[in-house]
Amino acid sequence: MESRRALAGKIRQRHQERRKFTDSIWWKAASPVRMPASALQRLRRDHLKNLVRSLELLVRTREEQLEGLEKHAKALAELATQKDRLLEDLSTQALRRRQEIAALQDSIEAEAHACESMLHEFANSRSWKLTAPARATASALAWWRRDVSERAEARRAKRRGSCQLEPAHQITVNADGSFTSLGDDPHFNVQHARGSMPRGWVRVSFDVLQADTSLSPVLYTDSDTNFMKAVELRLDSVEAGRACQIVRFPDDTVQVRLDPTDREGRFAIADLCIKPVNKRKVLTTLLRRSPHGRLKTLSEVRRRGLEAVWDEVFAYNNSRKHNQYRSWLEECDKLSDSDLRKIRDHAARLEYKPLISIVMPTYNTRPEFLKAAIDSVIAQIYPHWELCIADDASTKSGIKAILNEYKLKDERIKVVFRETNGHISAASNSALELATGEFTALMDHDDLIPVHALYMVAAELNEHPETDLIYSDEDKVDEGGWRYDPHFKSGWNFEMFCSMNFVNHLGVYRTSLLKKVNGFRIGYEGSQDYDLALRVIAKTTPARIRHIPFVLYHWRVFQTSGSYSTDFLDKAVESSRQALADYFKSIGEQVEITKGYASYNRVIRPVPAPAPLVSLLIPTRDRTDLLRGCVDGLLNRTDYPNLEILILDNESVEPKTQAYFESLAKEKRVKILKFTGPFNFSAINNFGVANALGSIIGMINNDIEVIDPQWLREMVSHAIRPNVGAVGAKLLYADGTLQHGGVILGIGGVAGHSHKHAKGTGTGYFCRIQVPHYLSAVTAACLLMRRECFDEIGGLNEKDLTVAFNDVDLCLRVRKAGYDIVWTPFAELYHLESASRGSDMAPDKAERFAREVTYMRSCWGDILDNDPYYSPNLTTKGEDFAFAFPSRAKKPWLDS
Repeated sequence: MESRRALAGKIRQRHQERRKFTDSIWWKAASPVRMPASALQRLRRDHLKNLVRSLELLVRTREEQLEGLEKHAKALAELATQKDRLLEDLSTQALRRRQEIAALQDSIEAEAHACESMLHEFANSRSWKLTAPARATASALAWWRRDVSERAEARRAKRRGSCQLEPAHQITVNADGSFTSLGDDPHFNVQHARGSMPRGWVRVSFDVLQADTSLSPVLYTDSDTNFMKAVELRLDSVEAGRACQIVRFPDDTVQVRLDPTDREGRFAIADLCIKPVNKRKVLTTLLRRSPHGRLKTLSEVRRRGLEAVWDEVFAYNNSRKHNQYRSWLEECDKLSDSDLRKIRDHAARLEYKPLISIVMPTYNTRPEFLKAAIDSVIAQIYPHWELCIADDASTKSGIKAILNEYKLKDERIKVVFRETNGHISAASNSALELATGEFTALMDHDDLIPVHALYMVAAELNEHPETDLIYSDEDKVDEGGWRYDPHFKSGWNFEMFCSMNFVNHLGVYRTSLLKKVNGFRIGYEGSQDYDLALRVIAKTTPARIRHIPFVLYHWRVFQTSGSYSTDFLDKAVESSRQALADYFKSIGEQVEITKGYASYNRVIRPVPAPAPLVSLLIPTRDRTDLLRGCVDGLLNRTDYPNLEILILDNESVEPKTQAYFESLAKEKRVKILKFTGPFNFSAINNFGVANALGSIIGMINNDIEVIDPQWLREMVSHAIRPNVGAVGAKLLYADGTLQHGGVILGIGGVAGHSHKHAKGTGTGYFCRIQVPHYLSAVTAACLLMRRECFDEIGGLNEKDLTVAFNDVDLCLRVRKAGYDIVWTPFAELYHLESASRGSDMAPDKAERFAREVTYMRSCWGDILDNDPYYSPNLTTKGEDFAFAFPSRAKKPWLDS
């Protein structure tokens, strides 16, 4: 007890001492020093508490993980047990099957032994020996029948013209008998059943059993087996079914080669037959298929010969495509009852329903065709129209009565009868004076328009009410109603329009503009529509010109048909060139209008003096055999006064390359720049541009060779135009076939070359190979552009597109910046296509190529699928402008 009191006293004394100490002035004075230490102590205490909590959480997490691992280990143990049981069951079953097989083998051996005993007994029997002569006779007879049958089959094969296909290059035979193309030049050698190949007129037929893509077969005939001077015979494209076509083999034909396609893929063809055809059959086919009528065709055959007329009628873009076009019409153009019902419903629901005036001059029209033309207008689903007819003093009886009859039948039909014949321009102006519609369509007096033609125009105007000019696709129709030769047109393409009038048929204009330019001009007959369109175009902008990718006009062609432009072709061509000259004069641009291909126009733009410096960039790695020809052509066969050549050497190692570079040291126009690193076309050319002095940049492959000395002057004349961002050239393979006619978007998923492998001297699809025109892209194998434009868009994409599609990406960015891309056939060169680089399909490059395809699709997918300069009615499965099955054109009545 005493001890407790003593302890309590001591405690009280300590508290009193502590209180005295804490109340002292010294303790209070030291307070600022103690506070940080106290705070630090609290922080340490809190940190330790947090650390303890973290450790506790980590321990719990590890315990949970251990529990999970234990469960997983148990599951694996159970699975292993199950597998062991399964293996044991399988082993038992396998043992049972082996025992069954052994028993079956014993049974078979026993039966075989019994059969051998029976056969031995039968062969030694008396009856078998007595019938031996009869059996020998039967065996000989069977052999004779087989021989006769084989001989008969051989004779039938010769009569049918049967042929065998022997894979010769880039083709493998699959187990099921089909074939696989391994590249872009697969071909068979063709062996005829009779040994020698027939000559002259033959019918070529074969079955296409399957194909990944449409086949574009080509036959090559030659008088030798090396095909160095082969004659090319292009057959119609075919996807499936029996293909049959008449062609003419040269008289010296010895060997025939079949190229079924020009791309990789799987296909199966069978029963190839090449059978001679007599001239009577050829003539019958020609008369049946010619759009010019039998009498006129016969007259032409007598005058020019069967072969010449056949080649004209069955030319690349003419009647040869009848069969495919009829299939296309059935699948893509035919309007079902459901379509017609939806069109009527949509036409009734249109918010904007402009009155459309149809201007139709007439003169001595065949009555049945005049009635058909007017009936096609009356049949229009869109009801807001008026037909303005001006008869140009027809001398045929009955024309006036027909027009008056229709005038009374429908109040929307207006007719004026001219007292004197003033020809097409004056008559058209008389009809135009009757027009009160907001828009005016032009129609000839014997042509036809389908029932939905004006509806399609009205639907387009509802989508784009600011439009001043609309044009559609067209085809031709003969006396019997056979439709053929469709023209699936480009979107608005002024550069192409300078060469040809593709606005006609069906052309629809804002009436106020027609009256503002005073209608048709007298003196331009034959090209009066072209002159009118040019004067209207001068008053509007490209954004206000629309193309409808549907066949809305059927141009009548028959034996006695003719127009001023066909009957007086020279005068019509002269008028078209005068109209074009007037247009450029009206906008203040100095150009020279001259003759282009055939009767088409050519616009030559001047190169300023002094000529701008052009820097030509040539990436290369060795291959002096190619580079030498390229540089020699640029230096010595190019008619242009101001150029420099930058050879961009990407790690060449061959001594002869270094020797060649040394030989160029004295040439002041040539510079050799070293670029180190793996091949990167974009980076190499960007490096070259950075070192170039010219205001115009030219990208040139090392496998380019000059053909036409004027090529660079032609390209520069386009490159300096302020609206033009890039210019491409016409490039040919060494054999004269086309390698590059421009780039079409969407082919193969990204892009392909227009008319690849077509004849370089041919016309292509509606003369596209022979006239300049706008495109979405051109190849950088030979491309010119202004330096300022290149810098504006940031050059080539050297990060994502090192090898393929960098030129397409470049051009798409050029167009996005508001510039046009021009392709011109008047800059013609050879291109051996990546001879020094190799194929993108090599295994080591396929992965890179796939990445570049993916990049292009992710960046430009919608644009790649909708090339404005390529019709949605043409295929993206090939580069030959074949028909698209199905069409990609959007039907407004389905989207409404």
